[in-house]
Amino acid sequence: MAGPTVGERSKAVTAAVVGNVLEWYDFAVYAFVATIIAKKFFPAQDEVTALLSAFLAYGLGFVARPLGGIIIGRLGDTRGRKTALLLTIFLMAAGTVLIGILPTYETIGVLAPIILVVARLMQGFSAGGEWGGSTAYIVEWAPAGKRGWYGSFQQTSVVAGLLLGSGVAALMNTLLDPAAMESWGWRVPFLLGGILGPVGMWMRREIDETPAYRRVQAAGEAGAREDSGWLLAARAFGFTIVWTVCFYVLLNYMPTWTRQYMKLTPQAALWANTIGLFVLLVSIPFMGYLSDRVGRKPLLLACCVAFIIVPLPAFNYLLSGDASYGTLILVQAFFALLISMFSGPGPAAIAEIFPTKSRSTWMTSGYALAVAIFGGFAPFISVWLISRFGSPTAHAYYLIAAAIVSTIVIASLRETAHEELA
Repeated sequence: MAGPTVGERSKAVTAAVVGNVLEWYDFAVYAFVATIIAKKFFPAQDEVTALLSAFLAYGLGFVARPLGGIIIGRLGDTRGRKTALLLTIFLMAAGTVLIGILPTYETIGVLAPIILVVARLMQGFSAGGEWGGSTAYIVEWAPAGKRGWYGSFQQTSVVAGLLLGSGVAALMNTLLDPAAMESWGWRVPFLLGGILGPVGMWMRREIDETPAYRRVQAAGEAGAREDSGWLLAARAFGFTIVWTVCFYVLLNYMPTWTRQYMKLTPQAALWANTIGLFVLLVSIPFMGYLSDRVGRKPLLLACCVAFIIVPLPAFNYLLSGDASYGTLILVQAFFALLISMFSGPGPAAIAEIFPTKSRSTWMTSGYALAVAIFGGFAPFISVWLISRFGSPTAHAYYLIAAAIVSTIVIASLRETAHEELA
């Protein structure tokens, strides 16, 4: 039986990638208007308490990710990757629209933050299944010797969604004055995400199952029990810690940090973050391609070691008084380049830990649990650490601790770049 053609591969991967962009735009845009959401839904006596409440709701969206990972991941192994991906994009669009039309605390009182949390839980449940489902789908379509390259587009699409969210938020802050942005402008990014959702659903309805999944399905092994599943999921959990902490501290929380401690305007903070995201976007495919040549582990370990060494001096310099706006952009671009060393080979490397018959279930579960614990609450933990220790660089130690843990886990894994996909 002939393998899939280049056209078939391109169609399948493009549909998965476009849907993923829309998914992660919807999920991430909350963080970019968090300061406004804090005022609208969590009125408090001081700004720090309101912001903590807003980021707590943000983090609760990640609490649902392990549950979504288990349920939707299992669905992907038993009913197919396509079915799982259609469900995730529908749930994400629904949760996003709900936030966009939700009345504020001033209008409906305590119901406003309650419904906001429900919407975030819907988004989190969807995201829990989306990441693992799309990763399995894209990597399983990759030809031999190109899993790093193909897999990198999964992470590229995640960053593209973040970039789109950051860019839209920056554009809204640039076009509207602060009063208009707080009155109604903050809703526009959410409503835009809801409108784009059906586009992703339409594209995903047209895709085929992966060759690898069809193979195990024909053999009657799809969704078969994997005795070592929990152990493999634990490896994925440890693998993910530094990845998710760096991602959510340095990309999602960074605009809030630069506004508070470098005294930037909202639009300046968001544009600096958007530039960093663009650097990450263009670097990831190169790192994925490189991992097919030199292996996954050299790049993954280099990233981990860098995040043990770099964060504290970088943040200290930004607050030294010598750092200009241009310096901030360079620092964010450098952070982005380091993250790309993990995000490029990461999707292929984590997928290669698991066999196809149970990949979606266990990979999604391990990854989603790590993201829920360490990533989703990263902005909350960052704000708490800074407040608790009275230092605006205290959150750097969270990055360093995460990097140490993942270094140990990744060093224990075997190199899988040049092996056949199980």
